[in-house]
Amino acid sequence: MAFVNQALWFASRSSGQVSLLLLTLVAVLGALHTGRAATRRWPRFAVHTLHHNLAVLAVAFVAVHVAAAIIDPYAGIRWADAVVPFASTYQPFWTGLGAAAADLLLALVVSSMMRLRLPWRLWRALHFAAYVLWPVALVHGLGIGGADASLGWVRTIDAGCALAVAAAVVVRMRARHQDTEARRVEVGLR
Repeated sequence: MAFVNQALWFASRSSGQVSLLLLTLVAVLGALHTGRAATRRWPRFAVHTLHHNLAVLAVAFVAVHVAAAIIDPYAGIRWADAVVPFASTYQPFWTGLGAAAADLLLALVVSSMMRLRLPWRLWRALHFAAYVLWPVALVHGLGIGGADASLGWVRTIDAGCALAVAAAVVVRMRARHQDTEARRVEVGLR
């Protein structure tokens, strides 16, 4: 039984770290795609497709992360704790951030599945949840990671993810394209 519990612990920790890496790639590609980044070798449709496929993979890893944390008896995390922020008895603040990130991820998934049925402005506003989701997920991992969060390789991955997302957001904010400029004027960001 101890082997199973240890395997669940490793599954939760490792899938959480992989989830962060995948969410980072999704955030970076999303920011670059919205900023109309493209090259001959990576046309916009390829960036969009990779963004979408990595998002699906990230959702799968987040699901494994949450399921492993719930199934592992050590922390006593319940299914409701995974969706109701700050309700858990196990590290309520850090687990609550994870639940909030999961809720934001769920909102992104549902709104993306309904993209063609939603008004563009509403979909876009909901999709901006990604700019909240990513740092909340990062802070969740830093806080709940315990001794693992202080390991050199984990800190290096976390710092690299933070730098990648920050750089992509800066590139996105500096992007100048006819469509991007029209949207900025439309929402009053100019």
